[in-house]
Amino acid sequence: MGSVEEVRSLLEEGLTQAQRSLRLHLGLSRTYWVFIDRKNKYGGEKQQNKSSELYTGDGSVDISGKPVLKQNTGKWRACPFILGTECCERLAYYGIATNLVSYLTNKLHEGNVSAARNVTTWSGTCYLTPLIGAVLADAYWGRYWTIAAFSTIYLIGMCTLTLSASIPAFMPADCVGSACPSATPAQYAVFFLGLYLIALGTGGIKPCVSSFGADQFDDTDPKERVKKGSFFNWFYLSINIGSLVSSSLIVWIQDNAGWGLGFGIPTLFMGIAIASFFAGTPLYRFQKPGGSPLTRMCQVLAASFRKWNMEVPGDSSLLYETQTSAIEGSRKIEHSDELKCLDKAAVLSDAEIKSGDFSNSWKLCTVTQVEELKILIRMFPIWATGIVFSAVYAQMSTMFVEQGMMMDTSIGSFTIPPASLSTFDVISVIFWVPVYDRVIVPIARKFTGKERGFSELQRMGIGLFLSVLCMSAAAVVEINRLQIARELGLVEKGVAVPMSIFWQIPQYFLLGAAEIFTFIGQLEFFYDQSPDAMRSLCSALSLLTTSLGNYLSSFILTVVTYLSTRGGKAGWIPDNLNEGHLDYFFWLLAGLSFLNMLVYIVCAKKYKSKKAS
Repeated sequence: MGSVEEVRSLLEEGLTQAQRSLRLHLGLSRTYWVFIDRKNKYGGEKQQNKSSELYTGDGSVDISGKPVLKQNTGKWRACPFILGTECCERLAYYGIATNLVSYLTNKLHEGNVSAARNVTTWSGTCYLTPLIGAVLADAYWGRYWTIAAFSTIYLIGMCTLTLSASIPAFMPADCVGSACPSATPAQYAVFFLGLYLIALGTGGIKPCVSSFGADQFDDTDPKERVKKGSFFNWFYLSINIGSLVSSSLIVWIQDNAGWGLGFGIPTLFMGIAIASFFAGTPLYRFQKPGGSPLTRMCQVLAASFRKWNMEVPGDSSLLYETQTSAIEGSRKIEHSDELKCLDKAAVLSDAEIKSGDFSNSWKLCTVTQVEELKILIRMFPIWATGIVFSAVYAQMSTMFVEQGMMMDTSIGSFTIPPASLSTFDVISVIFWVPVYDRVIVPIARKFTGKERGFSELQRMGIGLFLSVLCMSAAAVVEINRLQIARELGLVEKGVAVPMSIFWQIPQYFLLGAAEIFTFIGQLEFFYDQSPDAMRSLCSALSLLTTSLGNYLSSFILTVVTYLSTRGGKAGWIPDNLNEGHLDYFFWLLAGLSFLNMLVYIVCAKKYKSKKAS
């Protein structure tokens, strides 16, 4: 084995690719290679610095695949088109989702539990399909073309749903007294076809739009990186502006002017969303797809299993890594000491060193590829704690609405649709976004020293605490509502009690504040902490918590109904809520939220952030 001086001499002269692999066998530190690279590139540094001022440093390109000039593209110049797209798309989505439980109960004549279950199942599917869109975006199509393709599917679904509520043959007959005919299988088929085409279409938009917007800011530019933090706040604000219009104007139209028009207007806005998105094309920055993230993760598992008996060297510089990232569109990720069993995938075998063939990723993976999987595993506990929060959030479109139906909804001669109370959730969000961005962040920055005021983990933790307060407020309102029903002898009559629906405002307002901290914190966390070539997938994973939260809500409803109706009892959530105990259900969710918050605090303290080179 040669001396260090002999190796240094060989390096200075330049080695062939096969000879370069020898340095791994000899245990030469990567530090020396960095020194060599810097020496070789010294003459071109000035030219590179000049280029970095003109072009983005994160590998973004234009629609033709050419490097983009910083001055002419991206940043807030491109964002209005993306924010406009999101605002209109969310108006369309919430124009369907906000009052869907009312359509199912009043027009399709379903019971309370069945309607709530259908709504939460559909909502859950809307947040499950983003996994499909994310994989296509990261691996093959890129975020832009994925949004374009799935928006078309979305629009077709909206049109189908509008037809199902407009053509008499597709709608069940109206109730005659207490007799309400059920929808026919064909009527159900057309309605749910449109509904689930929307669920599929939104799957290509949800995980990509926020990431595509964040892509307009160069991660390697400190000034643009700070603006990216503000983008997520204003992105969420645009969501809620669309939601505000839906929960107020669109819901009123549905309840008073007809469901055909009430579904048709959101369809029109979906068309506007598509037009807005394409209008900004010349200004966008695009990230190239880096290949299938699922394939890369499987390769790491396969390679580490093949080399299960090999020892991981104590010096991480001996693990296999290429000089530049082998994954297109991704920076290299520094090695971490956790989950060392996966490091076996990056250990060079004697046969690989001898042959000099490192091309088979199913046998040998780079450190960056291994770290991608490690990052996802580290994220998992934080991700899982978002499921219970999403179950709480699901109550806004189900149990909160059904609670409101049994309260006084009149103001003089004007009747307030119960679903319109979600307007106060939106107002809360619209109020808190600028306050958080312009007031809270600068104040918090002085105390924490963080450029965004709070870390993403701190921000999410505050939101989880607020969710406990939200469910507690809902339970207190229900206790008082039931008390009034008993005092006035309305328990068996199943009619609304003379208690103003505006008593629901605190629970909606608290839920809006919780959203600002938890959901926006999730957007930031899963974008910043994800590997560069897996950002759509990680955004989809954050949305998946909403899906699983809706499924969890459906599961809890099913279990509660089964257990509470045994022995012929009315149960906690009967069709006549005056006979039930919806307050028990809200206290159950408050307790689960509190336990979830404690688990989150433990997981957040143990989390270690990603380090990109």
